[in-house]
Amino acid sequence: MYKSVTNDIRVVVEPEFMGERSQPERGQYFWAYRIEITNLSRKTAQLTHRHWRITDANGRLEEVRGPGVVGEQPTLAPGESFNYTSGCPLTTPSGIMAGSYRFVDEAGEPFEVAVPAFSLDSPHAKRVLN
Repeated sequence: MYKSVTNDIRVVVEPEFMGERSQPERGQYFWAYRIEITNLSRKTAQLTHRHWRITDANGRLEEVRGPGVVGEQPTLAPGESFNYTSGCPLTTPSGIMAGSYRFVDEAGEPFEVAVPAFSLDSPHAKRVLN
């Protein structure tokens, strides 16, 4: 589990390798990740955009930007949470994701919330000891 708090918004990420959706012999690996976003502030805020940085084991970076998450732009009152599950395919057996969400507070002011970097590790990844 990976956690971060930015601007009184907590983001918790739980990635999971999906062996049944992966085909290692074809260089296809798939992860699901569950995210919980909790408003710890005293102000209502709406998630309006996402930005992901996905890096595979070869260092290839893909950036994904778009409105909301999973087709929604949730509004969170103080103390409320929003949960969703999404997925990520890679052509390597491991990688890393990180990103950010853009929120707008009840006064219309935008602010950024970090999504903690999280590992995408499969049982097919070569283990390295440092």
